[in-house]
Amino acid sequence: MHSNTKVWIEGTIIAALSVMLSLIPTDAGTTFTLSLGQIPLVVYALRRGTRPGILAGLIWGFLHFPLGQVIYLSIPQVLIEYILAYPFAGLAGIFAARLQRSLKVKNHGQARFSIISACLVGTFARYFWHFVAGYIFWGQYAMWGLSPVIYSLVINGVSALLTSLAAIVILLILERVFPSVFIPKDQLSIGGN
Repeated sequence: MHSNTKVWIEGTIIAALSVMLSLIPTDAGTTFTLSLGQIPLVVYALRRGTRPGILAGLIWGFLHFPLGQVIYLSIPQVLIEYILAYPFAGLAGIFAARLQRSLKVKNHGQARFSIISACLVGTFARYFWHFVAGYIFWGQYAMWGLSPVIYSLVINGVSALLTSLAAIVILLILERVFPSVFIPKDQLSIGGN
């Protein structure tokens, strides 16, 4: 199989897994959510790099459409929240090379730092765009008498925090129990990191 094809197939499977995990109800209260789909996407980005992670995130965003999981207010809102936001989760791949080097030399402290950094960067990069959409499009529905900026910051900030904490815990467990999941045997990526 052509090397890039294998990476693309793996990314598509990860995107499908991410969207499936996103269907599991994980609402915390009426407005906060925990996005379990972020977990496999960060694993994939740390395994294959930034560009493959971004492309898998784009597929993840697009998969919301055929499943009817798109909340539509306007075309710009949909573009920001599904086509723009989800690829930014792939920025976790910025830490792929550092993590893989750390695992190869068994520097677990550096590996854990890379995992935590990747989870935070990938999650907060994605939720930044949800914050923008929340301010521009959802602000009119702000609860508790908050301004649209504060409301979007609270809702998306808490959701990003919950999501990144869940990803950190799961990925740190994976690093301890099954570190080879982060190092592909073929060492391929689409266009590098």
